[in-house]
Amino acid sequence: MKQMTVTELRDYLATGVAPILIDVRETHELQHGMLEGAIHIPMQTVPAKMDEFDQDKTKPVVLICRSGKRSDQVGQYLEQNGFSDVINLVGGMNAWAAEIDTSMSVY
Repeated sequence: MKQMTVTELRDYLATGVAPILIDVRETHELQHGMLEGAIHIPMQTVPAKMDEFDQDKTKPVVLICRSGKRSDQVGQYLEQNGFSDVINLVGGMNAWAAEIDTSMSVY
């Protein structure tokens, strides 16, 4: 699994690449901000909802959580289930809020 910093993700998205963005945080955490275009699938529901995003397992999938730990676990699960281009956002939304979009809150 690839690891990507928030500045790398910002630059990656600016190239016009359209990865599948999956936010695996709990619903109550979304009040702190969410990346535009991200699909909200709480970590515990990923196995049951894989049919929502597994049409092309070779498409880049960026996983997002608060700090990068839960998304890393989900990334390992996706790789075990045939996804070949999985990217974990290192530092998660807290890093995004601190470094990229300061209108979002760090929590």
